[in-house]
Amino acid sequence: MELVFATGNAHKAAEAQQILRGRMPGVNVLTFDGESPVESGTSFLENALIKARAAHKATGKPAFADDSGISVEVMGGAPGIFSAIWSGTRDDQINRDLLLAQLEDIPMEHRGAAFVCTVALVSDDAEVSFTGIWSGSIALQAAGDGGFGYDPVFVPEGFSETAAELDPEVKNSMSHRFLAMQQMASYLEENS
Repeated sequence: MELVFATGNAHKAAEAQQILRGRMPGVNVLTFDGESPVESGTSFLENALIKARAAHKATGKPAFADDSGISVEVMGGAPGIFSAIWSGTRDDQINRDLLLAQLEDIPMEHRGAAFVCTVALVSDDAEVSFTGIWSGSIALQAAGDGGFGYDPVFVPEGFSETAAELDPEVKNSMSHRFLAMQQMASYLEENS
């Protein structure tokens, strides 16, 4: 089975391939490198659907896309859908630094956060979506060299280290993207 992943993010593509292959060894995840549509949605779901529909239309193959971000409780769910451009740039380091600065005076007990990932799958037959939520908190400072985005400042629930300090296999067995893609894999197994 071939699935087109509408992403230009090599980290996400590798993570998706690893997650889906663990569940469905015969799946081949192709990346869509066509023109990226404007993500004009007001939710993770709307943005994921925009990207998946564009990839499906361009390739004619079943396509999926995700939209994800970090949601900080004390900030009313922000950065949310603006996570990738929180600082006005797409620079992960600058985005993380801004978030840490915004939370500078907030004690650990009030730094609850969650990574949220919604995956939209679009084919000739259906449009379906799946959402994974990975709960945790925002660290006082960045730590770790693994992962990408906000991983160096996100401490998953039940851990004392950041997502960037976790072994990739551990991270990929519990992350928001893993949870959403596991739901998609179940759907594909039931509907293939």
